Amino acid sequence: MSSEEQKKPENRARPTTDEFRAFVAEDWAPRPPGPSGLSEAARYAAERRAAVSKAFEGDRLVVPAGGLKVRSNDTDYVFRPHTAFVHLTGLGGDREPDAVLVLEPRDDGTHEAVLYFRPLAGRDSDEFFADARYGEFWVGARPTLEDVETELGVTARHIDEFADAVAKDSGEVTVRLVRDADRDLTRQLDEARTSENTDHDALAETDDELAHFLSHLRMTKDEWEVQEMRKAVEATHHGFEAVIADLPEAVAKGRGERWVEGVFGLTARHEGNGVGYDSICAAGDHATTLHWIKNTGEIREGDLVLLDAGVEVDSLFTADVTRTLPASGTFTDAQREVYDAVYAAQEAGLAAVKPGNKFSDVHAAAIRVIAEHLHAWGLLPEGVDVEGTLDKEHGQYHRRWMVHGTSHHLGLDVHDCALATREEYMDAELQPGMVLTVEPGLYFKSDDLKAPERFRGIGVRIEDDVLVTADGHENLSAGMPRTSADVEAWIREVQSR
Repeated sequence: MSSEEQKKPENRARPTTDEFRAFVAEDWAPRPPGPSGLSEAARYAAERRAAVSKAFEGDRLVVPAGGLKVRSNDTDYVFRPHTAFVHLTGLGGDREPDAVLVLEPRDDGTHEAVLYFRPLAGRDSDEFFADARYGEFWVGARPTLEDVETELGVTARHIDEFADAVAKDSGEVTVRLVRDADRDLTRQLDEARTSENTDHDALAETDDELAHFLSHLRMTKDEWEVQEMRKAVEATHHGFEAVIADLPEAVAKGRGERWVEGVFGLTARHEGNGVGYDSICAAGDHATTLHWIKNTGEIREGDLVLLDAGVEVDSLFTADVTRTLPASGTFTDAQREVYDAVYAAQEAGLAAVKPGNKFSDVHAAAIRVIAEHLHAWGLLPEGVDVEGTLDKEHGQYHRRWMVHGTSHHLGLDVHDCALATREEYMDAELQPGMVLTVEPGLYFKSDDLKAPERFRGIGVRIEDDVLVTADGHENLSAGMPRTSADVEAWIREVQSR
């Protein structure tokens, strides 16, 4: 329905006879039994849907999973459902391309949750053996309608019924759609919803209200979500230790950034669904490029390796951790000087993570320490002190060496809750259940003539995933050493196993 169209070359077509159809449908053992009850994820998803229902009483709400995206010719990218769909259904992994969750309004003000999707086809169908994109022979079995109802506690219907169901009562019922989940579906629904009194801009505004609510809904995690975040962090810890164990190989074999990416990716696929975002495996001067995801460089003996990576577990919650590791196992004096400055800034940022403080207070605490070090090193312009550079109207010189923010919300998306307003995000008070990163850094590019020569080519970032608690915070990734001395000891310990 909404997956991108694949080219189907005629030169690979196979003849299909009626005799073959009958033969291939015969003599199959019963399929294994489906789910026996409601999944744990689905129980919590039901509570989230209730909150959405209450906020949009009487409206029909449409939340697509999205479709398959063509990578090249007749091959697709691995499917990852839209975050809002995951959050409201409890489905993880690569489930279910082209599906659509509809919250159908009832007369009593509540909603019925209906999941439209492509269910398992019978073995007597051409799809079973001949459809390379959806067929069971090619990509495996999908759930039945009954499986989905048992697992998720929603009403399940065939995707072919969706178009008529969503368009009924057009003009009488407000239909809201998560627009960015499926752009083809958005165009179709816009045509169905447009009338003399409703233009495209009005539709987009109506939809944006829903998208904003769903994004902000994820800002405070429930107990199950926190549990999933712990799993993601634990798997990420294992991935970092696998990289540390193989650092000598990454140096010796060449193309070391690729080696690091592959080693972490192995753990991510083994312990979770995969990586939560493209891993940053940056050695030497590449570590001064904030989002270096090419990972094409060498790792040399004296380099620092900045690894910013996270495992996405099967529920699709992801960690986001950064450690900066000396490839040789020991920091040089200059590397340690920069590293210790970043560590001090992170400690200040972590101390600011507590209820009652604003989200923006975390950055303010960390960036002040960064500014203090830059001032002590004589890098700020003559006559500019710490307060001068922190001046938001006439200062900000320190941003030459730390241009990014210190924190972001974390969860199903690595940069979660992105559609929350500034008042709900930067200016909001921290609340128990929020999960955020604390990740200051310093980046001295090799061609930066304002940087001391000893610092040029050094990039350092330290990032941890932090849960706000009733009386402060819990560093979920605290098991991964952070001080320069502890990082060196960590490397020695892992490589001696």
